[in-house]
Amino acid sequence: MISTALTLSQEPEAGPFSCPFDDEGTATRSLTLIHNGVLQLFYTDRATGRLLGSGSTGNGFRPGLGSYPTPGLFNLLIQPGPIHSPELITHLDQGLVVDQMLGGGAGISGDFSVNVDLGYQVQQGQIIGRVKDTMVSGNVYTALKQVAIGGDADWNGSCYTPSLIVEGAIGYGMKLGRLPANPLPGCSAPIR
Repeated sequence: MISTALTLSQEPEAGPFSCPFDDEGTATRSLTLIHNGVLQLFYTDRATGRLLGSGSTGNGFRPGLGSYPTPGLFNLLIQPGPIHSPELITHLDQGLVVDQMLGGGAGISGDFSVNVDLGYQVQQGQIIGRVKDTMVSGNVYTALKQVAIGGDADWNGSCYTPSLIVEGAIGYGMKLGRLPANPLPGCSAPIR
């Protein structure tokens, strides 16, 4: 289970990678993958859908010309929250605003480690300085248990993502994105 504030969907006609069908010829469709923190369904290609007994969701894409289709996402949307980024920052006791990062991606274990190319240190709700060439690591499953979601979403490649505050990442040995004891409006209650 992840934060009840998180809703994740795929909208085939909403963004820059719109397509009416996947690389297997199956029609694409709107999918709600996670609704209010609860997994709704898995996205599949024909082979994976057959193994799961659910059929294809229209997500069979070829990573290259010499490969077979595998399950893949496009036009992935995180439902924006009610609070915009500047106000989210005012609720942070101590944290890091990550503007640009290098690397990324988490394996099945959920562990991640990314280099922060450009970030800003936050203390008591104020940005106090610039941070460069720093590493942040953690576990995506832990980080998504408690999250505050901003209302300022924008396209980043094929993903439509708002500002997020997550708790549970580590950078320079300090906890990042520590959420307040009282939940923000529209955000999940703290898990202690």
